[in-house]
Amino acid sequence: MRRLRGRHWVFLWLLIFLGGALAIVSRQTSALRTARRLHDLREQRSVLEARCADLERRIRLGSSRDVLVPLAKRTLGLHEPADSEFALFAVPSRAGQP
Repeated sequence: MRRLRGRHWVFLWLLIFLGGALAIVSRQTSALRTARRLHDLREQRSVLEARCADLERRIRLGSSRDVLVPLAKRTLGLHEPADSEFALFAVPSRAGQP
């Protein structure tokens, strides 16, 4: 078996160094890609949360009395009841129950 000469050792160590450097560069590239994707997803989430808050605000506004009463008067012909138009119904109690 032949012994490795000096230039072979240098070449071997150079290959080991390049392999390690390549592994480090590929890992850091992957980490940067993941960080960029995470940033994009967080930005998208904040946009969606803002849109959700806007839609909830619009739902609350649309279901308020200020909007529904005029709409019901105009489209359905309804009116707000006067005090004399309220009727209270008593629920009869069952026999034997308190």
